[in-house]
Amino acid sequence: MRIGLGYDLHRTVAGRPLVLANITIPHDKGLDGHSDADVVLHALIDALTGAAGLPDVGQMFPNTDPKYKGINSGELLKATMVEFAKTGWRIVNTDIIVLAQKPKLSPHKPAMIKRLAELLGVREDQVNIKGKTGESVDAVGEEKAIACHCVVLLEK
Repeated sequence: MRIGLGYDLHRTVAGRPLVLANITIPHDKGLDGHSDADVVLHALIDALTGAAGLPDVGQMFPNTDPKYKGINSGELLKATMVEFAKTGWRIVNTDIIVLAQKPKLSPHKPAMIKRLAELLGVREDQVNIKGKTGESVDAVGEEKAIACHCVVLLEK
């Protein structure tokens, strides 16, 4: 068995959609980044690749490569899963914490879990998402950023 840990954070900005777990969530701000800036998928990719001994998200999909400009991070996770499948590891579960002062994520959690399970090829009960606020402290609490922590457990 192996455990992988992933983390990502992006600044919030006006004029971009908010995409978390490959789901567009209604909000007045989105996340700034080279791709769609989906912190959930980026943290998940890093957790998976770290546990499986693969290159991290920045190595696999560098933000210096124009072909990834504005890309849907679901496509990045799909490409990661192709490489992941070659390792012989299987996902036991993933546990994800999204840190966002706003919006509240609880209404969106079922759709987020369903989409992640589809992308990962696992059952929904193998995916857990929790939303936490920044308690009005730090960049998350001041609504300047959204972050994500992700852990995955793998087995052969």
